[in-house]
Order: sequence, then C-alpha cells, then structure tokens
Amino acid sequence: MGRLRADNIKNSTGTSGPIFVGPAEFSSTSHIVLPKGTTAERPSNPSTGALRYNTDTSTVEYWNGTTWVSVSSYDASIRGVFGGGSPSINTIDYISIQNTSNAIDFGDLTVSRERSAACSSSTRGVFGGGSAPTNSNVIDYITIETTGNATDFGDLTVTRNTLGACSSSTRGVFGGGYAPTANNTIDYITIATTGNAIDFGDLSVARNSLAACSSSTRGVFGGGRVPGANQNVIDYITIATTGNATDFGDLTVAREQLSACSSSTRGVFGGGYAPTANNTIDYITIATTGNATDFGDLTTLRNRLSACSSSTRGVFGGGETPTTTNIIDYITIATTGNATDFGDLTVARQYPGACSNAHGGLL
Repeated sequence: MGRLRADNIKNSTGTSGPIFVGPAEFSSTSHIVLPKGTTAERPSNPSTGALRYNTDTSTVEYWNGTTWVSVSSYDASIRGVFGGGSPSINTIDYISIQNTSNAIDFGDLTVSRERSAACSSSTRGVFGGGSAPTNSNVIDYITIETTGNATDFGDLTVTRNTLGACSSSTRGVFGGGYAPTANNTIDYITIATTGNAIDFGDLSVARNSLAACSSSTRGVFGGGRVPGANQNVIDYITIATTGNATDFGDLTVAREQLSACSSSTRGVFGGGYAPTANNTIDYITIATTGNATDFGDLTTLRNRLSACSSSTRGVFGGGETPTTTNIIDYITIATTGNATDFGDLTVARQYPGACSNAHGGLL
C-alpha cells in the first residue's frame, strides 16, 4: 500500500468530497470520524459501499447497493441460545442474532426440563432451575461459541421453576420462582467457575413467572405472578453487591410468563399473560428508575416465551399462542416499533431458557 499523494486526490463536481484514486493510507494514532445521522437522515441515493454511523441504532452501517446494512450484521459469533422447554425436553439450539434465520441444533441440557432461566458471560451460558417434571435446583452450563452438551455446574439455593435470571460479565443472578408458592429468593453464581449458588437477598415482591435483564451493573426483574394476581412490579439490584431488591417502577401491563432482554442502557419486556396471551413490548432505561414505556408489539400474541439479545437487537423465541410455537421475532432495541419475523426454533416449545454472548450486561 502506497502513501497518499497529492496527485491521488481529485475534486468532484461539487456533489461529494475528495475522491482517492488507488490505495490510500492514513497514518495516525487517533481516529476517523464517519458521517452520522438518524435512520431518517440516510442518504437517498448513496454509492455502493458508502459508510456512515446510525445514531438511532448506535451502529456503523454501509450501503450494499440495495439497502443499508449494519457492519455487525454478519457477525456470526454473536449467538443467542435457547435451552429446554415444555413439554420437558433437553434440546439446546442457537441463532446468530445479527442474522435472520432458523435456529440450529447445539446439543442437550444435562436434564430435560422446562421453566428454567438462563444467564451468561461472553463465553459461557448457564441454565438454572426449572421443572423436570418436579421442581429442579439443577444448574448446568455450555460454552456458547462451540456446540455440544451442557455440563453440570452446581445447584441453586432453592429448588424452583419459572424464575428469572440476569448477569454481568462475571456474575449470574437468579430471582423469584415457584417453590412451591411464589418465592422472593435471589441467589447468584460466579459464571467462570462451577459450584452451588449463594444467597444474594430478596425481591421486593415474592413472585414467579417473571422476567429479568441487566446492564453491566444493574439487574432488573419485571412482572410475574403472586397467588391470584398478575404483577406490574419492576425492581432492581446492583449485581456486584448483595442485598434486597429496590422498587424501580411499573410495567405498562401487569402480566406473568413474559420475557426480557437488554442493551447496555435499555431493558425491554415482551409478551406475557394478562389475562390472556399478550403481544405487549415495553421498555425502561436501566440506569434510572420509573415506569416502563410502550415500545410496540410482538408479531403474535404469546406468553411462556424467552428472550436474548446482542448490544443492538433483541430476539424473542418460542411460547404459547395458545398453541405451542417455534416463532422467533426481533426488535432493534434503541428504537421503538413492532417486532419483525426472524425465523424458527428447531423445536416448537414453551418456557425455554435463553441467553447470549453479547447482551447488555457484558458492555
């Protein structure tokens, strides 16, 4: 590659900036600033290969000659994993979150079960609790970037199902569940090791069938059910410490059997039962407190689903519509709007656990 010379610079006719002819080298220890703007401000007739920063989606994107595509859209290493489900199965399958396609077989859980919860670091996914068919305290794990069967990790402090889970890059936290009534237990693990969970504290309201998501510092638990009533409660913890959860605000719709995912700043709750299958998506800003705001709708009414995410995209899989479904749909977390079809799970099922290697808790 030759260095940029003055005779390699040609002026355009005024419709664009300088044009570099031949190889160009920029020697600097600093950075280059790309053109930036919202989705609505995208150029209407760009040249193929045009590059810009989208301030709505917080991604670099390029024009492929037909449409704008996120530079990260073809990163197959960003994986979402779905494990177990109802009827009680041990199936694990995975997707590349940045690509729309059907799920691919990954391997098997150590125990066939449904109603578990999952959390993850950038390398390891961990599934805890569930029903097999009685309540389970099993924790098992996978290495997300590979495929293969899960390995025993240890046990939860309380045997329970329909719990929620979230994580930072180092610590996984499990909250709530049914054992054999609505439960307020929070316990945690160090994801990189193996061993039994340790007591963390209590939720602000004992409940089961809730959902959880996180930033790198804060875990948030939303919705659920106490005997006889769906809940709109949202509470939060500081993941790196221990202690009881604190009230955060309320969901837009009181519901159970919902799912949640997150970027580093925004948590999104989707679906649920309230008092029938629901397509509601609502969101919060994780670093603040306050009530959730309407986001849009899932592609179909459903409950008993699960969710995972990259730093930009949330994916919802499986559930009950009221029939058992293999639907996967997705959203762009930084925007609002209705979900879009993604593909299908390998097996139609309710109550899978889901996690990923690029969620908001890892940033």
